[in-house]
Amino acid sequence: MAPGEKIKAKIKKNLPVTGPQAPNIKELMQWYCLNTNTHGCRRIVVSRGRLRRLLWILFTLTAVALIFWQCALLISSFYTVSVSIKVHFQKLDFPAVTICNINPYKYSAVRHLLADLEQETRAALKTLYGFSEITSRKRREAQSWSSVRKGTDPKFLNLAPLMAFEKGDTGKARDFFTGRKRKVNARIIHKASDVMHIHNSKEVVGFQLCSNDTSDCAVYTFSSGVNAIQEWYKLHYMNIMAQVSQEKKINMSYSADELLVTCFFDGVSCDARNFTLFHHPMYGNCYTFNNRQNETILSTSMGGSEFGLQVILYINEEEYNPFLVSSTGAKVIIHRQDEYPFVEDVGTEIETAMATSIGMHLTESFKLSDPYSQCTEDWSDVQITNIYNATYSLQICLHSCFQAKMVENCGCAQYSQPLPRGADYCNYQQHPNWMYCYYQLHQAFVREELGCQSVCKEACSFKEWTLTTSLAQWPSEVSEKWLLSILTWDQSQQIKKKLNKTDLAKLLIFYKDLNQRSIMENPANSIEQLLSNIGGQLGLWMSCSVVCVIEIIEVFFIDSLSIIARHQWHKAKGWWARRRAPACPEAPRAPQGRDNPSLDIDDDLPTFTSALSLPPAPGSQVPGTPPPRYNTLRLERAFSSQLTDTQADHLPPLTACP
Repeated sequence: MAPGEKIKAKIKKNLPVTGPQAPNIKELMQWYCLNTNTHGCRRIVVSRGRLRRLLWILFTLTAVALIFWQCALLISSFYTVSVSIKVHFQKLDFPAVTICNINPYKYSAVRHLLADLEQETRAALKTLYGFSEITSRKRREAQSWSSVRKGTDPKFLNLAPLMAFEKGDTGKARDFFTGRKRKVNARIIHKASDVMHIHNSKEVVGFQLCSNDTSDCAVYTFSSGVNAIQEWYKLHYMNIMAQVSQEKKINMSYSADELLVTCFFDGVSCDARNFTLFHHPMYGNCYTFNNRQNETILSTSMGGSEFGLQVILYINEEEYNPFLVSSTGAKVIIHRQDEYPFVEDVGTEIETAMATSIGMHLTESFKLSDPYSQCTEDWSDVQITNIYNATYSLQICLHSCFQAKMVENCGCAQYSQPLPRGADYCNYQQHPNWMYCYYQLHQAFVREELGCQSVCKEACSFKEWTLTTSLAQWPSEVSEKWLLSILTWDQSQQIKKKLNKTDLAKLLIFYKDLNQRSIMENPANSIEQLLSNIGGQLGLWMSCSVVCVIEIIEVFFIDSLSIIARHQWHKAKGWWARRRAPACPEAPRAPQGRDNPSLDIDDDLPTFTSALSLPPAPGSQVPGTPPPRYNTLRLERAFSSQLTDTQADHLPPLTACP
């Protein structure tokens, strides 16, 4: 080693190495604790006594754990929202109003299509409840259905047999066709409420549905015979009407001139031309006021019943189907112009001989999308095909999903307008298994087994109208005579009879005030607030700042890893140097004393005289101390072993010969 290198190594050996250049992790941690601003760490090193040092270690670790816990809570609650409510007073757009008669088609127009179904329904009612002069229950039950039908084979009761079950005995049922009991090998699905027990009837009425090969059957029972008969009738009714063309069904339903007797909006008279036809499979012809198909959207400048929509509807109870609907009136649904009106799900029913006033309050909601919630703005992130050609809503998505499942599993659709692509309405001629398939899917949909509820999301922005309904008798007794006479005269071209108050219903829809309430979601936190809260936790528990955090990252991660990497590098470097070092050549043997030919001694010891007479050996050396064998000296880094790894970095590598 050069003299200068020896001096440097001696200086490094005498000076302490601290800080990030510390030779090991222990000295690095000791240096950090003595120089950091986090007081707990400093107290661990400077405290005297094991107990005090142990307590400070415990306090410091507890503070660190609390910091991590509080910061985790802050980060996990970052995507929370705050709700703000604003109220605006302004001129409001009037919503779209869809009005449907509860009875979808005129009874006189569809009676010939439903004649066989009604005949079997009346016969089933007679068998079960005895709508005749026969008072004996035993005679009613024993009476054969064939005697009522005069030997004809029932069509609809064969497709879905009506049955009556004795309470507690689900293995046998009384068939309405024969009036006798028979075995039932099918699953029993009760359609009554699971929350409330209605009554303790001795019999439970239901009907049986089977697949095409009759290998799988299910019996749907109801807590009331009224519900069972209506549901059974409705299934066959849908099958019959599915075979009628759309044009014929529109002609069999109510026209706008028939349904709308008078119309008045915002102080201006209106008529059927202000309404748009909308045909519903179960409600027939419906009419929408202020629809988006019109050129402009109507608005109202003041609140109150006089500045809203006022209509008088002709209900015509005489044309009602007795088995399909059991109430009289109309159904009204208020919705956006670009929203599909689901009349069968929502809506307000209005009574005849009554004036129904519906006051509205508009509320507009705006929600934050992902990652704050799972709402969606449109159909882009929902894997469901929109078949209704309307803006997105959760209800539209669920209906579209159910109709897609119907088409996929049953081959047909129900309650959809328009129909899904490539599908038609369910009927026995083209889809003989649809009734059983429909009920199975409906049960799965209610139990959320179809996956529609998990796929569909709530809309991020929507409008809703809070409705307040009030009723008043209309017309009054004192005005009934003249009012009905004038209305009869006004509608003489459309209605060929004298009107009475049970044929009419009055509807008033208006804004109670022009205050629009907006509910908006805003992010409750921001990056600045998050950093501020984390800094507050650091200062509270450990008197630490952001600079201290950077220091911790540098010492515990960068410097510690650097020391570990440096140790590993030196080990690898030494191993590589030893592997690549060339082998030292064997030094020639130096002649030893016994190897000197001049010192060869004969067996006969020479005498003094003979020794003097011997000639000197050529090239012989003077006997003396034999030279050392250099190949026996092995240098094993003796000097470097006295230095630390940091001090040894500046020494030249020593090559040892094997």
